[in-house]
This record gives sequence, C-alpha cells and structure tokens, in this order.
Amino acid sequence: MRKTLQTALLTTFVLFAAPAFAATHKPAAASEATSDNGFHLPPFPDDAHVAQSTTVDGRTIKYTATVGSLPVRDEKGNVTGEVVFTAYTVAGKNRPVTFAVNGGPGASSVYLNLGAIGPKKVNFGVEGDNPSDPATLHDNPGTWLGFTDLVFIDPVGTGFSRALVDDKEATKQFYSTDNDIKYLSRIVYDWLLKNGRMTSRKYLVGESYGGFRGPRITDYLQTQLGVAMNGVVLLSPYLDPAASDDENVSPLPWMQTLPSIAAAHLEREHKLSAAAMAPIIEYTRGEYASDLMRGRADPQATDRVVKKVTELTGLDPLFVKRSGGRLETQAYLREVYRAEGRLGSRYDSNVTAWDPFPYAPHQQTGDPILNGIVAPTTSAMVNFVTRTVGWKYDGRYNALSYDVGRLWHEDDDAREGSVSQLREAVANDPGLRVLIAHGWDDLSCPFMASVLIVDQMPAMGDPTRVQVKEYPGGHMFYARPDSQAALTADVRALYGVK
Repeated sequence: MRKTLQTALLTTFVLFAAPAFAATHKPAAASEATSDNGFHLPPFPDDAHVAQSTTVDGRTIKYTATVGSLPVRDEKGNVTGEVVFTAYTVAGKNRPVTFAVNGGPGASSVYLNLGAIGPKKVNFGVEGDNPSDPATLHDNPGTWLGFTDLVFIDPVGTGFSRALVDDKEATKQFYSTDNDIKYLSRIVYDWLLKNGRMTSRKYLVGESYGGFRGPRITDYLQTQLGVAMNGVVLLSPYLDPAASDDENVSPLPWMQTLPSIAAAHLEREHKLSAAAMAPIIEYTRGEYASDLMRGRADPQATDRVVKKVTELTGLDPLFVKRSGGRLETQAYLREVYRAEGRLGSRYDSNVTAWDPFPYAPHQQTGDPILNGIVAPTTSAMVNFVTRTVGWKYDGRYNALSYDVGRLWHEDDDAREGSVSQLREAVANDPGLRVLIAHGWDDLSCPFMASVLIVDQMPAMGDPTRVQVKEYPGGHMFYARPDSQAALTADVRALYGVK
C-alpha cells in the first residue's frame, strides 16, 4: 500500500532561477556532452514549425505546431540541460496559454498531448487496446485548443529532453523534488518571455506526479518568478504521499481505495453513477473509518466492515474477511480477475491483461496499462516530431523513463506533498481557480484522497474556487470519449468559456 514518490507515476503529466537566455540560443554545448553509452550527443536542431488543422464539433481549427528546445542554465550561466517542448498556437489576440506536464517522475508529456488535450490523438489506455495496434493520429474531439494555446513540456530525461551533465550532477540539478520545481517553473517563464506572452492569461495542467508538481510550480511562479496562473487543472493528482502511510494505524489508506474498488464493481454491473457513489463516499468517511479505528475494542466492528465491504465490492467474502475489510491494491487486482487468469491495472482496475504467472505468490509482471501505452505513444510522437513537424533528431525518445525514477532523489519536504502549496497559491491569488479531476476506478491516485484533502481546506472566500470532479474510468479517464467530453466541459467552465 505504501508508495514513494518514484512509484506514484504517471503515467500514466517546474526550476532553477537562472539568467535569461538569448533568443538565438544555439546549444553548442550539446556537441561536447556524452550519452550514458559514451557517444557524443549531436546538437538539437532549431525550432521547427508546421501548419495543421483539426476538426471539433464541425468546426475547423487552424494552428501552428512547433517543436523546439529551451536551455537550462546553472548559477554560472552554463547550459546543463535542454528541455524540449511541443506547442500548438492559434492566430488571434487575447488567447490564453496552458502549460502541460505529466508525472512519473520520468513520464514525458505525450500522454496529455496525444491522449487528453492536444489537437491530435492516438488510441491507448482502455480495455481492448493493444500495443501493436497502428499508432495512427486522428483529430481529438476533446482538445482544448479551441479556447487556449497549448505548450507541452518534457522534463529532463523524458521525451527528447536531456541533461548535459553526468548522472550525479543531473540528480542534483534535475532529478530531485525541489530543483525539479525550480527549473520547470523557469522553463514556463522562459517560454513566455521568448514568445512575448507574459501578458496572456496563463493556466497549468499536471497529471499524476504532475499533480504533485502543479501546486508547487504555481506557488513558485507566483512568489519567486513573478508569474501568476489564472487557473490550475490537476488530473489524477498525487497530492499527499504521506496519506498512503501508516496503514497499520490510520484508516486513511483504506479510505482512499475502497470507493475506487466499489466504483469498479458498479461499473462491471453497469450501475456506476455519481448518485450510486454518493452513499459509498459517505459510508467511507463515516462508519467505515469509525469501525476501522475501533479495532478490537469493538469485536463487532470488523464483522460490520467485512459484511459491508463484501457487499460494496462483490469480492469473495473469505478474501474480504482475511483482509479485515482492508483491501490491499495489488492483492485485489489479482483476486478480482483470478478465475479468468487475468490481472487488473492499478490505473484502471477494469482494464486487464493475461497473468503470465498465475500461480506465483505475488504478481510477477508489469501493470496492464503501463505495459500497453509506451509503444503507441512513442511511435506516434516520434513520427509526429521528426516527420510531420520536421524537427530532425535521431536520439532516443523516452515516453516513460525508468532511469529517471532510478536516479530520483526526494528532498526533505517531499513527504509533505503539495497540499500546503495548493492552499498558499489559492490564498495568494483570489482570482485563481483549481479543478481536481479523477477517474472513479483509479487505484494509483484515488479520487477519495483529493476529496478528503479539499474537505479540510478553508473556503478562502468562494468555496467553488477549488473543486473535485470524478468521471468514469481510471488514471487516464480521458481515454474514454464520454469522460473526456465531460472533463472538457468542466475545463471550459474553469476558463470562463461558453
């Protein structure tokens, strides 16, 4: 049950305050750098552009797609890394701009780009999708490009972005919780400066560990770099790592996951709805929590929990009894589909794959969704960048880098999460609005955690400035057309767009 920041993922969407760079930046230092294999890295090409269009609800949107890079400098002005971005801009005045970052840490922004909000989309992340399916891009009906320009940021070590220093120095400068926020925030600032967009309305969207980044980036931009966001959207965010700890005493870990397991059961019975979930949420924050805390002081408490949890989840009563009504995520994902010889995904428990080792005492293979998303997203993005846009680079593209996770360093305040920064950012700016969006079935970043977190926040004027919304689906609930459409409608409301 316990998770570190490295295992939180994503997927599954920030930086030093450095001297301003010249608009004519040429990464000559790249030719001096070497890769992990000892080969010299070729310099990045200049920014590349292509005119494209997409059709949404019968409306054609013409836009320019740009792939380029921005340097990251140390305190001496030396270029120590290069961050690649993909931007989609539409001609016109007073266009907002939205910056998007995924999670991991170690995930590129391809999942938000080609899955959620970019103008083109590739299919992945739902039951029935296969890694070997054609990685064909098509118009995205849920794109946000109709009401905001979009800038997708790939942190160092993801996508084509890279460090120009050795692993030890890269861990210090890029692969740590604090400096990650500082250099990514500076990338936002630098893109705005380079493109003359400082006076545009600004928004930030972060997914999964990008949801951990989101409040911290917003707060750092506000207080250190002088850039204020108008709104923040956090998709399946990982806001409070500590809430998953202390499962031997605290009911919180089990309170977070039970509603998502119950939601998955309702979905399998075609009964999932907000109305059906409401009493489950109330039971979880009330009688369930109370009975878990009673423990052996009330011998009937465990019996009540087991009976109710069995009813809500449809699981084998013996399995629920042996767990004491405390459903450990990976054990549940094997148990629920054990009779079929399949595994459920942590990111959407109703997306399954065959279990190649069904008699092993513990799961021996990767997650069904993670195993299936790297191939289509990598193939589609590399083809788009190098062929469609024409940003010619032959380095490796990391849709999901496990090397970044291996090198990642958690600073002292990492376990505190980003709830404090969320509160401070909302308090600092009465105009800031926040939408926290989750899929019902997500067990990697359960929606109930955000519900409990926001319940404890002071209203700070208008309580609707911070909202939690849930949709059918899992971690990448936007892979489902109906959920994506509902999310887009809620985001339009946040942006004040009709």
